[in-house]
Amino acid sequence: MISKELLDILCCPESKADLVLDGNYLVSVDKNTRRRYKIENDIPIMLIEESEQLDFETWKEIMQRHNIKVEE
Repeated sequence: MISKELLDILCCPESKADLVLDGNYLVSVDKNTRRRYKIENDIPIMLIEESEQLDFETWKEIMQRHNIKVEE
């Protein structure tokens, strides 16, 4: 599991936005990029080309689950 200390210093490599831990993924809070990064064997794969860009509705649901306000 990723520690809070590590999560506090990690950011999205594309947008430099904060990340939220959502299951085995780190999800960018940036609504324009909406990147999701896998965590494999407790190691976040922070390569843009290995990430997934979420559709807006999926990203919004994740943000709401983590109590992050989304402006549309």
